[in-house]
Amino acid sequence: QVQLVESGGGLVQPGGSLRLSCEASGGIFRLALMAWYRQAPGQQREFVAYIAKTDSTSYADSVKGRFTISRDNAKKTVSLQMNSLRPEDTAVYYCNYRFNGNFWGQGTQVTVSS
Repeated sequence: QVQLVESGGGLVQPGGSLRLSCEASGGIFRLALMAWYRQAPGQQREFVAYIAKTDSTSYADSVKGRFTISRDNAKKTVSLQMNSLRPEDTAVYYCNYRFNGNFWGQGTQVTVSS
């Protein structure tokens, strides 16, 4: 069983930055595809970014050039550096682990508002 714990969310002004982290326990982290998703109120959960075991990455068009995903296999953590934040980035952000199953964290709230 894999457990994921996100941290780093909060309130930030437009144009600001936040760094989210997700720490995994259990599983074989170095083989997992790790991703971030987000869900705004009244909307479906949407893909934000992923990083594969090979360190290849992919981003949603809406965050490309502003967000950067990275991983540290030794620490079993995946991070999401979010710059130039916009009000439309406001959502609960979820960490996702895919290897021998599909696992989710509990989510961390990000609010972008002046």
